[in-house]
Amino acid sequence: MKVAVSSTGDKLDATVDPRFGRCAYFMIVEVENKEIKGFEAVKNEGVNAMGGAGIKASQLIANREVEALISGNIGPNAFNVLSETGIKVITGVGGVSVREAVESYLKGELSETSSPTASGFGPKGLGKGRGMGR
Repeated sequence: MKVAVSSTGDKLDATVDPRFGRCAYFMIVEVENKEIKGFEAVKNEGVNAMGGAGIKASQLIANREVEALISGNIGPNAFNVLSETGIKVITGVGGVSVREAVESYLKGELSETSSPTASGFGPKGLGKGRGMGR
């Protein structure tokens, strides 16, 4: 079984990235008999995309034939693509390493998300840069 994790780095000890579509890396972790057997770090080419980063990331994950994705948050478009391909989406994970997140998933400590957890339009409260915040 393969589990994908949004990651800040290219090692198992890197922290889970709270962003899905704009994370630095995706760690594709190979699991056998509830143990980590290996991993592949995949650089997220959509990290600086003007738009559609979540959809591009979802397609990348789907093409890697993973069964589950672990991340902090996920927007509606990415969630829909992953759900349609049968990939389980687990969100709300943060402040732990990729290794710890996968181990928690394998122990049944993380549950599947039933809906998007982010708007898909970036952080709220950011205006058009006119300095008009009051």
